[in-house]
Amino acid sequence: MIKVIMGVKGSGKTKLLIDLVQKALDGEQGDVVVIEKDRSLTYDIPHQARLIVASDYDFGSTEYMKGFLSALHACNYDICHVFIDNLYKMFEDRSVESAEAFLSWLEGFSTKHGVAFTLTLSAPVESATEGIKKFF
Repeated sequence: MIKVIMGVKGSGKTKLLIDLVQKALDGEQGDVVVIEKDRSLTYDIPHQARLIVASDYDFGSTEYMKGFLSALHACNYDICHVFIDNLYKMFEDRSVESAEAFLSWLEGFSTKHGVAFTLTLSAPVESATEGIKKFF
């Protein structure tokens, strides 16, 4: 399952993501992981979730993220849900085409390994393409 939360800065995406993390911790069986660009969520994410700061690992491309997520899953098969805050800000290529390709890959990964993903994208909802809207 892939869910995308999209909206402009200040529209409440991160607050919603934090609430969804808590719900996942309360209702899902398995480990919950949150990936964010910097340390801004350190005190907002419950300590039961594994918080990963992307800037510590020099994320720069969707290819790096694919490898990182694959390795994360290979090291811990108990991960049931991964939350990614502000996907666009993690990569040098912030194009819609790149995001669509990544989401398509993520959908296959999710189906194959049974891991749910929730992501936020900071952009106007009206700018979403059909390839992104299918994950709303």
